[in-house]
Amino acid sequence: MEITVQKESHYVVVKAAGRLDTNTAPGFERECAACLTGSKGKIILDFSKLEYISSAGLRCILSMAKKLRANGGDLVLCSLSGFVEEVIRISGFDIFLPIFADVASAAHEN
Repeated sequence: MEITVQKESHYVVVKAAGRLDTNTAPGFERECAACLTGSKGKIILDFSKLEYISSAGLRCILSMAKKLRANGGDLVLCSLSGFVEEVIRISGFDIFLPIFADVASAAHEN
């Protein structure tokens, strides 16, 4: 898995490429934890290059969302691929996490 972080003035974009599963979830969680430190803004998870997500990946996302909201921040998803979008929707994550078509749309939504 490849993870890139792009910090902007009012939000952070975390882009994940490859597979988010039991093997890669700990690294993803570490990268995201660094973004969470003191963050009260928005974190955008860009999954345009994410090919696969397992329950371990879902757990990371849920944990992130809880921590961010506790600090007054927000977590949003964007650019979901077919399989990843299906898993997110079947698991019910789309009920409590906003999903956008792309980073620009996610960044401009309040």
